[in-house]
Amino acid sequence: MAAFSIFVFLSGLFVTSSGDLYSHSIRPNFTASFINLVDNSGAFLLSPNATFRAAISNYPDQQLPQFYFSIIHSSTNTIIWTANRGRPISDSSKVSLTPNGLIITNNFDQIVWSTPSLDSPVAFLQLDDSGNLILLDQQNISLWESFNYPTDTLVRGQRLPVGIDFFAGEYQLLLTSSDAFLQWNGMTYWQLSMDNQALKESNVLVSFMAVNGSGLYWVGDDGSTIVFKVPLAPIDAAGLEFIYAKLGSNGKFTISSFDENNLVPNFQIPVENCRIPSICEKIGFCNSDKRPETCLCPSAFHNGIDGCVPINPLLTLPKACNTSNSYGNETNDQVSYMKIGDAIDYFSTNFMEPLSRRISLLNCQLLCSRNCSCLGILYGNSSGSCYPIWNNVGSIFSSTFGLGQEDFSGYVKAMTLSSNINLSSKTDADHKFSVLGSVLLSSLGAFVLVVIVIGFSWWKRRKGHSRAAVVRLGSKASFSVEIDLLSIAGLPVKFKYEELATATDNFTTQIGSGGFGTVYKGVLPDESVVAVKRITNLGVEGKKDFCTEIEIIGNIHHINLVKLKGFCLQGTQRFLVLEYMNKGSLDHVIFNNESVLEWKERFEIAVGTARGLAYLHSGCQHKIIHCDVKPENILLHEENLHQNLQVKISDFGISKLLTPEQSNLLTTLRGTRGYLAPEWLTSSGISEKSDVFSYGMVLLEIVRGRRNFSIQTCAPLSGTELKRLYFPLLALEMHEQKRYMELVDPRLNGRAEGEEVERLVQVALCCVQMEPWQRPTMSNVVGMLEGSLPVEQPRIESLNFLRIYGGRYASVLTTSTNGCNEQ
Repeated sequence: MAAFSIFVFLSGLFVTSSGDLYSHSIRPNFTASFINLVDNSGAFLLSPNATFRAAISNYPDQQLPQFYFSIIHSSTNTIIWTANRGRPISDSSKVSLTPNGLIITNNFDQIVWSTPSLDSPVAFLQLDDSGNLILLDQQNISLWESFNYPTDTLVRGQRLPVGIDFFAGEYQLLLTSSDAFLQWNGMTYWQLSMDNQALKESNVLVSFMAVNGSGLYWVGDDGSTIVFKVPLAPIDAAGLEFIYAKLGSNGKFTISSFDENNLVPNFQIPVENCRIPSICEKIGFCNSDKRPETCLCPSAFHNGIDGCVPINPLLTLPKACNTSNSYGNETNDQVSYMKIGDAIDYFSTNFMEPLSRRISLLNCQLLCSRNCSCLGILYGNSSGSCYPIWNNVGSIFSSTFGLGQEDFSGYVKAMTLSSNINLSSKTDADHKFSVLGSVLLSSLGAFVLVVIVIGFSWWKRRKGHSRAAVVRLGSKASFSVEIDLLSIAGLPVKFKYEELATATDNFTTQIGSGGFGTVYKGVLPDESVVAVKRITNLGVEGKKDFCTEIEIIGNIHHINLVKLKGFCLQGTQRFLVLEYMNKGSLDHVIFNNESVLEWKERFEIAVGTARGLAYLHSGCQHKIIHCDVKPENILLHEENLHQNLQVKISDFGISKLLTPEQSNLLTTLRGTRGYLAPEWLTSSGISEKSDVFSYGMVLLEIVRGRRNFSIQTCAPLSGTELKRLYFPLLALEMHEQKRYMELVDPRLNGRAEGEEVERLVQVALCCVQMEPWQRPTMSNVVGMLEGSLPVEQPRIESLNFLRIYGGRYASVLTTSTNGCNEQ
């Protein structure tokens, strides 16, 4: 070790110019740019055997002058790690090694990327022959490693832990504790447990994924128990120089090996290229009968900028309502359906349940029309199954080679544009008259047709309303509705009202309440304890809508979300049956004066809540905005003293059960004072960033152990006085002075990790910034809390509104500033 230290020290002494090419290590105060490294093709550091190089370079086949700081396998030019992914720099931008870490700055000296805060000053930057880039201190202790921050490539000796982002463009490999998925824009197109090549060897929870010369492995917490494995064909270990697993921007996940002469693909998924969601872009038909596969547009479509578009210029394909420039307010009269083919299939049908089964094509289209996130359907002609196309439209392919045997017909939503277009620019008067006459006649015919359709629709609506007025439970119409509900697949267990009344001892043990219902403790016949929530104020007309949403909520499974175990729908009664959390809600635990929640548990609650919200926003198939993130909706459970506290978010599906009228009342009925984002009060659009704001407010309360709005009891020289305290303003002021430990709950008596306190406060302030676009996503919040992403610095100018809020609230009831205790 001493000899190694001397070598590293001496190698650093000779660093004099950023244009040189160094081996193994570099000392701080080193700066490089591509311009200075042109002769080395951007490289400035080699591993000991020159197997890998650190370089500032273009991506392969990239024409634009955009550069990235990357680690590259020398023999194959394979990029295994990139620092500034998605944030390219110019050829004169700088990569600097300082005692504080690595920093990339642009031409305006703005930080593009940097390593997170480190425990001690950097002494060396080292590149190993494994491809791992490491920052070391003076004692050769690792401060930071690129292997801990994988991007889209995994090499031998590296681990991909559960929960770490692994993505390439629109594609992501999602690793969970029980399975692994390939996803395109959040929709699954490959699942490990359903793949014939995957072998399951244990039932323990997955901790990480790794690759070596014999296969791809999913490994348990002990670091040795194999849960799943995908074995590879035998590889000559003696000649194996390099093996890696990579998720490509084309959607393929591949394992390749290099044996000194050849780069060989050993494994790839999906096996069939036509199962890659965007292989032929939007609505493109992938023909697998030819090699390589060919792409065609269906009839009535032709090639457009990003795929196939309608030939008819008066028709356009809408975007989903959760994307920008969406058609969120379209009416059913504007929506039509264009057929994209028979005997076709779609990548997601094998990995999702249908919206409904045994329904007609018309009803399937109606289900899609009622949800602006649905952009099309696949209808099973033999089974009556209705599969939606959510949020983004991918490619289609022939069902003859697919895994399923269903005979699908495909349809996509189309919307009618204004017909005010210039049909001709010819100058011939007769031709002008002919065209004008045709247009007028067509317009007149269309007008008459519209009048007929509107009149018929009005008559049908009036007739439907008159029928609805006389429908009663037990009638034939009601019975048909109940039968229709049976066609909704994927519903959780349906309980009878009498069963829930018995389980809850006739609803006597109340354990919670909220704006839309009361919660009771119950015991089912199998002796499992549940929480039964009676849902109120939802009306009686949306029975099938209620069940459709229950199916969506019931299919959401995450370790940090309360599980929906069943429901009851009987007459006007609606109940949700949820898993029981024995420690109750966070507010009862953290705001009481009887016991003190330790810092370790507080940090676990912060991370667990962030993971749950991140999954709701970007991990599940249907994005869900919670709309009421607060301590009362964060539940805790503890099996015994030897297990970690379980953290789960509740009430995340209530917003999906509201009518449009009730959604407009969320600010008074659902949102809670103290946690509402500013956009709630300004009638701006509500998005997942509104949840981020609420989470930031909760994070501050976790740190302090008190409500953000509190009253201090003060003891001046005479008498007792009261002072209002707005804690977010205090947090901002202490952040500006770097006095983070003064914000911690005083009942902990200093039992808190200073670095974690600083991290939580900074993340919280980032979350509560005024403008939604300035707030991080919940996925990035998870990364910052867990240390996989550097903590963003909140913008002070975006937090000045806290001074206004605080000034209004923190007015002194009786003047005093000393000797105050919070209540």
